[in-house]
Amino acid sequence: MTTLDSLNEGQKARILDVIGEDAIAMRLMEMGLTDGEEVEHLGCAPLGDPIEFFIRGYRLSLRATEARRVVVERIA
Repeated sequence: MTTLDSLNEGQKARILDVIGEDAIAMRLMEMGLTDGEEVEHLGCAPLGDPIEFFIRGYRLSLRATEARRVVVERIA
């Protein structure tokens, strides 16, 4: 299982699932992290957290713990 936090800078992936049914999982989906969406890892802060992604035409910063809850498949 590959999660969003494991992508390298510049790598793209397609979202497969958001793990959990709590308020954080719902909020991630409200921010556009839904099944089938394409996402690109743009970079991260000097200490690795937060991580910045490009999805649905905007930049989104997530904590590593949040990104770890998003299951993805890498796009070549």
